[in-house]
Amino acid sequence: MATKSDAASAEQMQWYVLKVQTNRERTIKDAILKRIRRDGLEEFFGEIVIPSEKVVDSRSPQKTLDRKLFPGYMMIQMVLNDETWYLVRDTGGVGDFAGAAGKPLPMEAHEVERMLGKSSEQATVAPKVRISFAAGDVVKIREGAFENFEGTVEGIDEHSGKVSVLIDIFGRSSPVELDHWQVEIV
Repeated sequence: MATKSDAASAEQMQWYVLKVQTNRERTIKDAILKRIRRDGLEEFFGEIVIPSEKVVDSRSPQKTLDRKLFPGYMMIQMVLNDETWYLVRDTGGVGDFAGAAGKPLPMEAHEVERMLGKSSEQATVAPKVRISFAAGDVVKIREGAFENFEGTVEGIDEHSGKVSVLIDIFGRSSPVELDHWQVEIV
């Protein structure tokens, strides 16, 4: 049993990966936080993170959504002892800690930085546009000068929401750059 003399410092806390039920990550996170407060173990726990990225909804470009990077997984910062291990493991929806042979393995520092987006290259990333088609798909242009033309997606820029489509004009393939909402998959 942990006592106040075992009080955890930030240096002792490590990050672990939890396997949880998919599409229940937020409710499981809330349940863990509730159990931590109920049992008075706040000093042994840090952050609980569901790795996600911001994406722009293709149906309404002014709306951004959080898309889970790893559905069914979350990260938890904690001091691992018997009491904290059982608290987390006995929470409904939690499968197990990621690790080897049933023993939880803490994450490496560079993995934590990458997952939390604290590395310098990820600090300034703009939200991506969620696009429901990929390069090579046949699409129909819904709006604009080439309305009702069909073509093949040549490339997609998720940050700007632009789609490059090859269409046949007078027997020649010509690339046309369109907004993602101007095309639909056939």
